[in-house]
Amino acid sequence: MGENLDDLTSACVHCGFCLPACPTYALTGDENDSPRGRIHLMRQVITGQADLDPAVAEHVDSCLGCLSCVSACPSGVQYDRIIEEFRPKVEQAYAEPRGDALFRRLVFALFPHPLRLRVAALGAVAYRRTGGAALVRSSGLLRRFPRLGAMEALMPPTTLRTAWRSSAPHNPARGARRRTVGLVAGCVQRVFFGDVNAATVRVLQAEGCDVEVPAQGCCGALSLHAGREDEARRHARRMIDAFDEGEGLDAVVVNVAGCGSTLKEYGALLAGDPAYADRAAAFAAKVRDVSEVLDDLEPVAERHPVPARVAYHDACHLAHGQGVRAQPRRVLAGIPDLTLVEPAEAAFCCGSAGIHNLVRPEAAEQLGRRKAERIRATDPDLVATGNPGCLLQIRRYLDEGDQPPIPVVHPVEIVDASIRGLRLNPRRARRRTPRGEA
Repeated sequence: MGENLDDLTSACVHCGFCLPACPTYALTGDENDSPRGRIHLMRQVITGQADLDPAVAEHVDSCLGCLSCVSACPSGVQYDRIIEEFRPKVEQAYAEPRGDALFRRLVFALFPHPLRLRVAALGAVAYRRTGGAALVRSSGLLRRFPRLGAMEALMPPTTLRTAWRSSAPHNPARGARRRTVGLVAGCVQRVFFGDVNAATVRVLQAEGCDVEVPAQGCCGALSLHAGREDEARRHARRMIDAFDEGEGLDAVVVNVAGCGSTLKEYGALLAGDPAYADRAAAFAAKVRDVSEVLDDLEPVAERHPVPARVAYHDACHLAHGQGVRAQPRRVLAGIPDLTLVEPAEAAFCCGSAGIHNLVRPEAAEQLGRRKAERIRATDPDLVATGNPGCLLQIRRYLDEGDQPPIPVVHPVEIVDASIRGLRLNPRRARRRTPRGEA
């Protein structure tokens, strides 16, 4: 995005602090699958010491882009900038040799387009209700094509109501208006997790916010993280136009970690565009995760008790990409009777990573099971995470086997239930006190 890759990569002193933080290095133990190893490979390419051959491209492409190395690095190496600058080179040179160009084209022809996703959601409903799912699974087709199997396994339990639900364009504050905010509806979020958007609007209204939801498209996050930079810029320009640069808004609120990370980067993404550089910087300066907004507001809506143990998972692009860690925890801790528990490796990637769990399902499966094991060890009633990809990935592996399922929800859904006085602890309700215990 305009940075000098030579300067960025030369900042790495190869200290190795990134190694224990890197999920792919944890899986393979290969130095070339670590941040410092990848930086070394990329630096060789950009300085002309090596070609961008399939081996180098494979090591770079396997990076989840979780940015945990950015948090771990004591030297402030901007690995996020490095990988996003270098990935387009891999995408251009390696798409065909990689052998999955058609599948990736399918992914990007579908996921950044809400209307197409809604049509696909109708197909998903029919797939489940007509017996198609059982037929496909018994055919062995999903085992022969792991990427399709991953897509099928991650398919959310969609209904016609949730798929076609939309937020009203104007949602007035309840009581005295304290702020006016705009909501980024998302793509996957608005189609498959419309209830999260609805909860976000209700909570913000209850806290005195007028919530505007303009007609909008994709923010470009999936494209940017996959090395499709020009496509990401097109999406970014349309988003800025849709919000009129955030004019008249105190904040542009987002409830998806991956989207929020990209939205906050618009100034850098469009820095070389004379028509949008200033507008992008002004827009990006107003972007806030919903947890940041709620943490900044003194609560005025009453919180009713939510008697539950809640395990919080740090979505990578929220914790590492945006540095937002304490805010969602403080917001949840303000709910009476709620106990917040910390799984081991709370900030370790679950394996979702944008489209990583679709294009590299084997590695994503190992990370998903690892994450589920750490979460179950805390014996939670609920799991909370601020990204739909994480939610789907964690839910998939928590639901495996004979153990009882654990609901996985967005933190704002818990806040919404508390404000409305709703029950949100179905697992605890099924628990029974063992005989012999008081």
